[in-house]
Amino acid sequence: MTTPQSRPVQAPEIAAHWAERRQYLERIRKVPEIRQRFWREVALYLLRRVLWSFGFFPVFIAVWVPFVLASFNPVVMAADLIPLLQDFVNSNPEVQATTISTVIIAWVSVGFFFLVFDFVLTPFKSPYEYEADVYMRSWEQLNHDQLPGKV
Repeated sequence: MTTPQSRPVQAPEIAAHWAERRQYLERIRKVPEIRQRFWREVALYLLRRVLWSFGFFPVFIAVWVPFVLASFNPVVMAADLIPLLQDFVNSNPEVQATTISTVIIAWVSVGFFFLVFDFVLTPFKSPYEYEADVYMRSWEQLNHDQLPGKV
C-alpha cells in the first residue's frame, strides 16, 4: 500500500509493534497494583452503569412523560394524578399488589433496556489498555526510525 507522500508499509515493522504491545500486556497483567486498579475500575464501571440505567432513566421517564402529557403544567399533572393515587389507596390489597408489581416490572424493563444500550454506547476502558497505549507511544518514539509513518 503506497501513498504519494509515504513509503510502503512494512509488515514486519507492524508485527514488531503488536508483538511488543502483546508482551507488555502480558508483563503488566502480573503487576498487583494494576490488577487491583483493574478490578476497582470494573466495579465502578458496573455500579455507574447500573445506577444510571435503573436509577436515572426510569425516574426520568416516570416524571417526564406525565409532565409532557400535562402540557408542562404541574397543576394539571397533580390534578390528573391525585384521583389515581386515591383510587390506589382505596382499592383492595390484591389490586394494590398487582399495581405495585406492574410498576416494578416496568421499572426493571426500562432499566434493562437502557442498561443494554449503556453497555454498548459506553464500553469499559481497561487500565491495562491505557498503560499499554502510554507505553507504546514511548516505544514508538524510541524506535521511530525503524517504524513506518502510520503505526
